[in-house]
Amino acid sequence: MYCPFCGAVDTKVIDSRLVSEGNHVRRRRECITCEERFTTYESAELVMPRIIKQDGIREPFNEDKLLAGFSKALEKRPVSIEKVEEAISRIKANLRSTGEREIQSRDLGEQVMTELRILDEVAFVRFASVYRSFKDLNEFREEIDRLSKDNPT
Repeated sequence: MYCPFCGAVDTKVIDSRLVSEGNHVRRRRECITCEERFTTYESAELVMPRIIKQDGIREPFNEDKLLAGFSKALEKRPVSIEKVEEAISRIKANLRSTGEREIQSRDLGEQVMTELRILDEVAFVRFASVYRSFKDLNEFREEIDRLSKDNPT
């Protein structure tokens, strides 16, 4: 590991800890040359399936796009970033566990909707309105009625 301060090749690990439910290792390092300390994170590089869009175009899985979708749906909603990261981790684990090299974008969208429904019902309806292309107010009402039937309070 190169030192980010002086560029030296030799650094030593001072401390290692598991983070993020054991999916990552946090390493505290020290440069042997300049004695500066810094932190690195290590995780297994697992291949995510490619996403097949509705128009047939295939593109690599993009976690940033997934986070952006969650962020738009959850804008000004009382949901912590930790909960969002947990939801994204579950989606990624589900995608990896299929063993498929490619997955339909519709399947990914359904997983996002499942997670949003758990996190925040308003965010779920926001996302569903775009994802399912609601055309009028009645489609909103129908989705809210379905949500109400599933979660009587």
